[in-house]
Amino acid sequence: MKFVSFRAKGKDSYGVVVDDGVVDLGKRVGKKYPTLRAALVAGKLGELKAAAKNKKPDLKLSKIAYLPVIPDARKIVCVGLNYREHRAETGRPDTAHPTLFTRFADSQVGHGQAMLKPRESDMFDWEGELAVIIGKGGRRIPREKAMACVAGYACYNDGSVRDWQRHTSQFIPGKNFPGTGGFGPWMVTADELKDIQSQKLTTRVNGVVKQQATIDMMIFDIPALIAYISAFSPLRGGDVIVTGTPGGVGFARNPPEFMKLGDVCEIEITGVGVLRNPIKVG
Repeated sequence: MKFVSFRAKGKDSYGVVVDDGVVDLGKRVGKKYPTLRAALVAGKLGELKAAAKNKKPDLKLSKIAYLPVIPDARKIVCVGLNYREHRAETGRPDTAHPTLFTRFADSQVGHGQAMLKPRESDMFDWEGELAVIIGKGGRRIPREKAMACVAGYACYNDGSVRDWQRHTSQFIPGKNFPGTGGFGPWMVTADELKDIQSQKLTTRVNGVVKQQATIDMMIFDIPALIAYISAFSPLRGGDVIVTGTPGGVGFARNPPEFMKLGDVCEIEITGVGVLRNPIKVG
């Protein structure tokens, strides 16, 4: 199933995508689970599936405004330098452990919403990535049990303000301007996409391919990331791991390229969907 968070008629909700519409689960089970994250924390993804089964859509997709898949994420852990081509284009050495940083929930927008190039910079870069949404959490999750903890997958654009990212050795300022990250369009449940490693990730700007790789090209795979992160920080349902970007980012090009007002950036992952965001200044 595809789970989507959205706003319609002035109200935030979530539901399941059916054909060209959405079954509104907020209307059906919202008193128990007001958000998708609340249901994942409670371990009730199966109950949500049952509530949506064989239901007709309540709303057309064309009538909703997409929110980030998990608008109220408690933890968003991002992985840097997790594809060899990207590590090489940055000139960074190999490391024995993942490079991690965090994003704040208010730095994200949903599918179709504008990603905001900050007025403070003209170095707003694309980074197409796979987002992993945790279903069953825990502490010190062993690698062999890690995939059972995954609720599903989404596309992610880890929009990066490069000059602010490089103010110090810490990435956080360049990754957390409001509205700079795209997250969507929905979460495809893990049971629908068992072979995530073979899926292809493509980034396009104004229809031109900028990045392309398969998920199995990651240096640290999904089980390794879950095991490592959960060793130092317990994971809970609705937490998000953004798994890194392949080579082809704008700052590493000759000459460098960056997103600007009027551009449209698309992140496509086969089996998941297409995340599309126009670029505005904010």
